[in-house]
Amino acid sequence: MKTWIAALAAMGSVLVTTGVAAAQSGYAPITVGPERVRELCEERVPRIEERIGRLTTRVNGGPEVEGSAAWLRQRAAEAREQGDAVRADRLERRAGRLGERSARLADAQRRVDDFQARHCGGGR
Repeated sequence: MKTWIAALAAMGSVLVTTGVAAAQSGYAPITVGPERVRELCEERVPRIEERIGRLTTRVNGGPEVEGSAAWLRQRAAEAREQGDAVRADRLERRAGRLGERSARLADAQRRVDDFQARHCGGGR
């Protein structure tokens, strides 16, 4: 999951900051040919949106969704009931980190939407 989030963040930051960095540095912005933009809009963006949606659903899912924050908290409560405080604390920390991931996924979706609006003739 970390790899996908890192890839989404990298693509989003490249897409969003290329023009800003060029404007600040005095260099010309990086341009991409129309065929590459079409490829990004038709192939890459839908796959990224699918991954973001799938990960968001998993992170924000209920206790029945394996890997969700609620699922981890439920497992932590079970571990605490069994007297395994170390495992319970570890699971609680993992559940807390998922909140950060959820925010990063929302940011990645916002950047994809911005890219679509600018380059693909509209967003979702």
